Amino acid sequence: MENDAPLGRRERKKTATRTAILEVATSLFLERGFDAVTVREIADEADVTPKTVFAHFPRKEALVFSTENEQQDRLVAAVRDRAPGTTVSEALSSHFLAEIALLQAEPTRRIMVLMEDTPSLTEYAERMWLRHEDALIAVLTEEFGLAEPSAEIRFYARFALQIPLMARQADPESAVETGFGLLDRGWAHYVSARR
Repeated sequence: MENDAPLGRRERKKTATRTAILEVATSLFLERGFDAVTVREIADEADVTPKTVFAHFPRKEALVFSTENEQQDRLVAAVRDRAPGTTVSEALSSHFLAEIALLQAEPTRRIMVLMEDTPSLTEYAERMWLRHEDALIAVLTEEFGLAEPSAEIRFYARFALQIPLMARQADPESAVETGFGLLDRGWAHYVSARR
């Protein structure tokens, strides 16, 4: 059950501080580049201490990718809440294309350009994305009514999450279609054997 109660004063203050840090960091990164900005500068501009910045964001890179939890929630929902008759691959394909489209729209597109110009951000983004693997494995394991994930589920999740990373470098629709086309040959056999 969701708690719709209004946030208390302390929670509102934490949210406001987090938002201020993010706004300052984003502005400075876009203006000067990720590597040229220090956490101390972000803290000073946001009128907080560096310790406060790290209390909200464990690493400097996390300031660029503050929506990781929301991304994971959308990924899981794409599988769990898909329409009847829609395969997991069809749901993920649509989801990945929608996510890629979001990345190409302003203001996110400017953040993506910053990321592509900064090797440490590219590496962090890929590691962050692949951290969603456990969540995808869990939702698939639950769907098949298994106590533990099978090797096939683990491989499917790992390979499926690679598809949007590859699709960013090419024509997204074609890359996603090709990726799932290759993946589905083996996955279809597994799904039919489980039914």
